[in-house]
Amino acid sequence: MTYNFKETMNKKERLAPGHRMCAGCGGTIAVRNVLRGLHEEDQAVICNATCCLEVSTFMYPYTAWEDSFIHTAFACAGATLSGVESAYKVLKKKGKVDENYKFIAFGGDGGTYDIGFQSLSGAMERNHDLVYVCYDNGAYMNTGIQRSSATPMFADTTTTPVGSQSNGKPQNRKDLASIIADHDVPYVAQTTFIKNFKDLHTKAEKAIYTPGAAFLNVMAPCPRGWRYPAEKIMDVCKAAVETCYWPLFEVVEGEWILNYEPKKKLPVEEFLAMQGRFKHLFKPENEYLIEEFQKEVDRRWEALLKRCK
Repeated sequence: MTYNFKETMNKKERLAPGHRMCAGCGGTIAVRNVLRGLHEEDQAVICNATCCLEVSTFMYPYTAWEDSFIHTAFACAGATLSGVESAYKVLKKKGKVDENYKFIAFGGDGGTYDIGFQSLSGAMERNHDLVYVCYDNGAYMNTGIQRSSATPMFADTTTTPVGSQSNGKPQNRKDLASIIADHDVPYVAQTTFIKNFKDLHTKAEKAIYTPGAAFLNVMAPCPRGWRYPAEKIMDVCKAAVETCYWPLFEVVEGEWILNYEPKKKLPVEEFLAMQGRFKHLFKPENEYLIEEFQKEVDRRWEALLKRCK
């Protein structure tokens, strides 16, 4: 699969400007660049679980989506799109539909890791020919920055507030990409926004055009929830990759492939220090918490290297 940056960026926008997402939102960056993986002659059906993205891009009767769009509840994006994809195959077989459609679901981590996990798991296990994209911003941002199972350890959220009795969320984040890979689906990938977006663009195209079920986990930082200046989003993503907090990998037909290994793995505090949700970790009495965070990042990184090598 060849990659031409200029050609990819010159594709028509399938998410129109004028929506009501926050300035610097990682979710819309994820959507626009995933949809660039579509070939221009193909149409798409987009299914969107309730989330920031849905409530801000589809305000009836107005929509920012250029393709067919279905809003469904938090819990059932996987099931909804499974049904649409199955109906399309029947109509195509009967000759009632001529156009080529691709099926893409978008959901935040709340509607993917947690509330929608059951229907996502079912769609993956049944191997429907669709792509599920999680734009992972690490909390329930739409409803007030509550912790989700994607929230990293020690993050300050409204339901794990930092104070005299708490150092933030006590649990590690769920490794959802690994869990979906264990469903034995054709394609799984983890990515984010780095350099010229090649990693995201190529993985999106692979996911869309791999027959069967595919899953993309895209780290999509949220300026409000993570508390960093909106214009620093690319710096935050780069730090996540260079510290190995957010490794770039894919699983193709069960084969684990590491897409990027830093020449010099940076300490995780370079990622944490950029975000207000972790500012309490840098108090002198909390240095041991950063050590614990680093140990978890190292453990997962070493486990990934073993899988890939």
